[in-house]
Amino acid sequence: MTAQTLSVDPLWPRAGGWPPLGPERADLTLIGIPTHETSLSPTGAHATPGAVREALRRYSAFAAGLDVEALRFADAGDVVSPDGPQGRERARAAMAAAAGRSRLTVAVGGDNSLTVPAALGSYGDDLGSAGLVTLDAHHDLRDGSSNGSPVRELIEAGLNGRRVVQVGIADFANSAAYTHRAEELGVTVIARDALHTRPLDDVMAEALEIAGAGGGPIHVDLDVDVCDRSVAPGCPASVPGGLAAWELRRFARLAGASPLVRSIDIAEVDATADAADDRTVRLAALLVLEAAAGLASRPLR
Repeated sequence: MTAQTLSVDPLWPRAGGWPPLGPERADLTLIGIPTHETSLSPTGAHATPGAVREALRRYSAFAAGLDVEALRFADAGDVVSPDGPQGRERARAAMAAAAGRSRLTVAVGGDNSLTVPAALGSYGDDLGSAGLVTLDAHHDLRDGSSNGSPVRELIEAGLNGRRVVQVGIADFANSAAYTHRAEELGVTVIARDALHTRPLDDVMAEALEIAGAGGGPIHVDLDVDVCDRSVAPGCPASVPGGLAAWELRRFARLAGASPLVRSIDIAEVDATADAADDRTVRLAALLVLEAAAGLASRPLR
């Protein structure tokens, strides 16, 4: 992103620029987990958390009918070198610390491998009862350890596959072998084509019901490559025919609105490969704000 001077208007406060997470509890905490070293395709996704923070300044925290601006926002900074076993443990510990002091923690990547430490850190001791919802064009059930394997790795770590729901899985972006693996593991798949005929709110309600069946917390993975390539050119694996920007924004708000959702990650945006207008990074920033708007609609406990 190219830094620009932004106007100052006391009647139009900007989002972002949130204070560091301290000992006091926050409503929403942002944390950067800039994974990129094991990506299946070359990526500069490590630059994305900083770019998203910059993009947040382009927007306000105002949403009609919701008191988003009254939320207590915090920023836990970026995890240093989160790739590899030691880096992943640092990321898990940082996520656990943030989630322990926040109603909702939003982890910004980084490639999709961040989902493993982000989810495990958020779940804590509740892994056995936890659930996962992914908005993704891909199953992410590959062998090995990369941005193509986080769902398989979480299931192998103890997550119940029957409480995993994958929304937006695309034709011609997967394989028969991994589709069969999803079936064997009990994963619920709601394909991209189904979203042409079903209301998004109903789809998310179904996904949250399945993922929350164990009574534990839910982590939601927003892999931005689920979007159409025209709105997400900064995602190496986005395909023509994916979700519209408004659709992913709606899913982010619905995720934030659910008391079952403890954490969200935003993955696969490569800020160094974005279009000149920074449309993918700006979408990622708006996903943070949509999650905040959803959080503002939750009943107080």
